[in-house]
Amino acid sequence: MKQIAVICGATATGKTRLAVDLALKLNTEIISADSQLIYKGLNIGTAKPTQGETRGVKHHMIDIVEPNEAFSVGDFAEKATPVLNNLLSAGKVPVICGGTGFYINSLLFDLGYGKAAADESVRKKYAEFLSEHGKDALFEKLKAVDPEAAEKLHPNDVKRVVRALEIFEVSGRKKSEQCDKMISKFNYLAVAIDFPREELYDRINKRVDEMFDGGLLEEVEGLLKHGIDENCQSMQAIGYKEVLQGLKNGLNHSTMRNIIKQNTRHYAKRQITFFKKFPDIVWLKPEEATADKILELMNE
Repeated sequence: MKQIAVICGATATGKTRLAVDLALKLNTEIISADSQLIYKGLNIGTAKPTQGETRGVKHHMIDIVEPNEAFSVGDFAEKATPVLNNLLSAGKVPVICGGTGFYINSLLFDLGYGKAAADESVRKKYAEFLSEHGKDALFEKLKAVDPEAAEKLHPNDVKRVVRALEIFEVSGRKKSEQCDKMISKFNYLAVAIDFPREELYDRINKRVDEMFDGGLLEEVEGLLKHGIDENCQSMQAIGYKEVLQGLKNGLNHSTMRNIIKQNTRHYAKRQITFFKKFPDIVWLKPEEATADKILELMNE
């Protein structure tokens, strides 16, 4: 049997349900690989699994960070790797579940993802620089210190530009000097559920409607009242940033919903593109996506 099971792919494809089904059959635990579920207090907009949905299966890497804290891929790997190793040492098959590809890669492969931890003061400095001088000037800063990394990025990809600058400033080493070869550390099975595009978009639209009906606006307002700054990393998540902008600009709820739906659909397309390149991934049709099918594949 494979050492590790990975349930990945686009948002709103039923990853949590499938991962819990599999974990129950394997008598094991789940490591969440989702860059939004890490935050405490961000529940509705992240579709954080409820007690009913987890069905008693222990989930790691959920609710581990305060919403005003920065958190990097390197931080994720540092916290999640011991959990993974402990489960393997106990003779269990860890189930990694999530749609943040870089998080999954940081666990499975020998990579140099941000071996520098997140540094809020550095990020704040570059956020202020961006606000004052713009993204092109920020990109020029990266080109000056790490032209190789800049070649692989676009000036519009501000988050990764800042992360590359942060790595250089915190570690003294260029992001481009880090090993980015996909050398697997484990024998794993990775599966994703391949919904037809229109069906996936319908599922996304329905989920966004459920978030609004479930109190997404109230959740964002509550975070603001508790002093969470709108510029925090957590508030850049899809759903939260659109509500923040909508509240600031007086948009009606329908307009906010439509913007979130559109941005989530675009995000799902990026996730699919990412996971299409994932080594040895198995794409399952929705009707094939069962725990029994995954167990069958793991034993091949």
